[in-house]
Amino acid sequence: MIQQKVLGFKIEKTEDTITPHGGLALAGEFLVGAKIRQLADKHLPAPGSGNGYQPSEYIYPMILMLHGGGSKLEDLRVIRQDEGLREILPLERMPSSDATGDWLRRMGTNGGLKGLGVVNQRLIKRGMKKDGIKHYTLDIDATGIEAEKEAAKMTYKGYRGYMPMVGHLAENGLVVGDEFREGNEAPAAKNLEFIKYCRKQMPDGKGIKYLRADSATYQAEVINYCDEKGIEFAIGADLDKAVLRAIENIPQNAWKPYKHGCIAETVHCMNKTKKAFRLIVICRPYQKNLFTEEGPSVKYTAIATNRKESAEEILKWYNLRGQHSENRIKELKIGFRMESMPCGQFEANAVFFRIGVLAYNLYRLFISKTLDKSWHHHQVQTVRWRLYQIAGKIVYHANQVFLKIHRRFYDLFNEVRLRIWEFANT
Repeated sequence: MIQQKVLGFKIEKTEDTITPHGGLALAGEFLVGAKIRQLADKHLPAPGSGNGYQPSEYIYPMILMLHGGGSKLEDLRVIRQDEGLREILPLERMPSSDATGDWLRRMGTNGGLKGLGVVNQRLIKRGMKKDGIKHYTLDIDATGIEAEKEAAKMTYKGYRGYMPMVGHLAENGLVVGDEFREGNEAPAAKNLEFIKYCRKQMPDGKGIKYLRADSATYQAEVINYCDEKGIEFAIGADLDKAVLRAIENIPQNAWKPYKHGCIAETVHCMNKTKKAFRLIVICRPYQKNLFTEEGPSVKYTAIATNRKESAEEILKWYNLRGQHSENRIKELKIGFRMESMPCGQFEANAVFFRIGVLAYNLYRLFISKTLDKSWHHHQVQTVRWRLYQIAGKIVYHANQVFLKIHRRFYDLFNEVRLRIWEFANT
């Protein structure tokens, strides 16, 4: 019987070696140029036997999988089965998905998390070299990850999961620090320790000069630390009794119109702060309950700061957190599939999350160091569609391996590879 078709094209088999991820090979080459494999083998625990897989043989394909759009350890099979990609990248040996899960669990209890922190620190140092910036802005925020694992704790948002803390550098988007936390751990917990960790991760000669955070970081110890270290901060203030009393004491003539509301400022201090700080307050009309007509008629937002600019300028700077932190956390969680964790063990998931952070940072550096500015604001989904998923054909000739791509992409691939070489030799 003749097979019926909607369209007229035919399907035929070929013995050619073809990869649907020809552009992903460029990211794989960038990883090699960034010395990620050597760093992983140096700073992570070695295998127990001479025939065991090295740390790089687990991490390298996982990062490629996350760049390519995989979300689960089972998606490593896509890399494993891509003969073309494995022919041109150092993927001669690849552990199975199950073996990778076992390795994550071992690393979770055997120093892998600390080793990955060192790898990320070395990558950041390499990526920020010669960028001409000495003083950076740190944005910190906690983010919820829902999980159906039995061991996952209930979050304040009402679901079981985890509540990792993430610290971004506003100037380049790199994650300088991450801390995987249980779901029931308050976002306000250990924030000063996290800020100190982020500062320690910075390369020599570069420092954190500015800090932005939401009201979970409104703590006397954080404010004192910033004043002692010369860090300029803007932190969302809790509307506690002391703050509300300070707002009530602002003279009526001190309020100025500001974006469908009013703005004013006062000086405030907390019980344990060593210095007073500015408290910038925004007041806007608030919709009452339509049925009971109860509740406040205005809504206050307050920002604690030690900066010297006008209140309007500080608010504009503070509100950039949405672009520099919140949107980038969404990219980490959704773009790099960190919205779900693969293991039932907290420690193993902490290792996986830090590998996700490493994959994200490599992506940020890859697009900034090898692609022109028109690519720099693309989300990773766009880069996958426009670059990573460019197909290629593997050809062998004169003892060499060639990746053949459509002529339209020839100049782009060559330019990217040149910039990868320059980055590797910086």
